[in-house]
Amino acid sequence: MAIPRIGLFIYPNINPFHFSVPHIIFNTKIGDKPLFELKIFSLDNQPVKTGSAMSIMPDGGVELINDFDLVIIPGWDDFNHVPEQMLIDKLNQAHKNGSRIVGLCYGTYALAYAGLLNHKKAATHWMAEQDFSKRFPQVQLDHDALYVEDQRIVTSAGTGAALDCCLYLVREIYNAHIANKVSRVMVIPPHREGGQAQFIEQPVAKSGQDAQINLLLDFLRQNLAIQHSIESLAKRAHMTRRTFTRHFKKATGMTPVDWLNTERIRFSCELLETTSLSIEKITELAGFNNTVSFRKNFREKYSTSPQAWRKAFGNINENNPLHLI
Repeated sequence: MAIPRIGLFIYPNINPFHFSVPHIIFNTKIGDKPLFELKIFSLDNQPVKTGSAMSIMPDGGVELINDFDLVIIPGWDDFNHVPEQMLIDKLNQAHKNGSRIVGLCYGTYALAYAGLLNHKKAATHWMAEQDFSKRFPQVQLDHDALYVEDQRIVTSAGTGAALDCCLYLVREIYNAHIANKVSRVMVIPPHREGGQAQFIEQPVAKSGQDAQINLLLDFLRQNLAIQHSIESLAKRAHMTRRTFTRHFKKATGMTPVDWLNTERIRFSCELLETTSLSIEKITELAGFNNTVSFRKNFREKYSTSPQAWRKAFGNINENNPLHLI
């Protein structure tokens, strides 16, 4: 199987950091093997100047879109900037042909202008939410999500969330084993669920209660196999049940039960992809009461069985060009 082909669009006054996030992630090699074939393209194959007066040289023009499995719009220069019709047409055609289309941060604007987000869920930076909702009422904007995928259209919140979104794409295209290797190269956490809140008001914990929630999340990730009650978690966080549930929802965008279930499913995916453990053992390690519950929750999340997931995404999958990594 050929490695996936990624197209990274550049435009005048592009923010260098918006460009560098996907450029670094999708240029990462594991050992001496590239994960992706990354190409940079501009509208007319001409170099563009960034907001910092740097120049970026493309590999080609917008006609290259037809060659890509995934197309990325990294940010956007102006909320009022409607993309050129040639770019709009090419993005829509690529999506119809089966490509994933990605808008990172304000790149969501470009996809919305192109009509790709009509009646779909999307995310963007919290600072643009009011403006975006007024311009594009037909888009179902998720005001909390770090990133969202709806019918092969992927959008993310701010630049930090763009890292999470790109790692999500690596995981979706390959598996957790490869995504974790990329995250270690980047020295960043391997996975944050897209539904996690953007921490709008407090990106860094400023109160004792917020710090306790962060510590609790780390504790829970290390102790998924243990059964936890709301009362025991509230006690561990030194809060009343009511205060705890409110702060937990604010920090994660989920209830404690939903967050735990999501983390357990995520961890079970990693075990399915990277180990030969039995379904029964994975059920135990992930913290599900029994295999029936595990299989039910797994199917509700991914519309497939754990066995089918392992066959498709396990690191011994012969169809994966990097299965020996």
